[in-house]
Amino acid sequence: MSAENVRAEVMARQPVLKLDPAIIQKIKQQVPIFKGMTPDCLMRTLAMAEYFSVKAGEVVFNEEDIGESFFVLIAGEVRVEKLRNGQVVELARLSAGQCVGEMALVSKQLRSATVRAIRDTVTMRFYRELIDTNPESAHIIYRNIASILASRLDDSSVMLADLAGRNTGP
Repeated sequence: MSAENVRAEVMARQPVLKLDPAIIQKIKQQVPIFKGMTPDCLMRTLAMAEYFSVKAGEVVFNEEDIGESFFVLIAGEVRVEKLRNGQVVELARLSAGQCVGEMALVSKQLRSATVRAIRDTVTMRFYRELIDTNPESAHIIYRNIASILASRLDDSSVMLADLAGRNTGP
């Protein structure tokens, strides 16, 4: 099936979800990656998602996996970790409303870290190929990913500055 056929099919698809307008508004407010979407755009976007559960301790994806999708956490908590010198190093903890693996949308590189559920977790998985078939959703999601990544970069800069300050003691 060509990309244009996939796009036409997704655009014609009626949202399977029937959500109360108050719930739609709550999702838009609490999930930064959906910020700025109209209710119809959000419904079409949510209809593209694959929903699944991950038990505590299970891996959502591994470092070096091929990244074709990103995840929005609906419930639960995950930890982002890397293996360094034989030790697992925790980079971040993410909870409901946050996304993980979003670099897969902007880069075709391998996953840069492992993501593991700390508690039982429910996620929505969005494939790059499907997101790209809906220009309205794609535009908003890519813009929001840029904002999320900029915020994470700011946080990392602050942490690095703090570490540098500690290492240059008297």
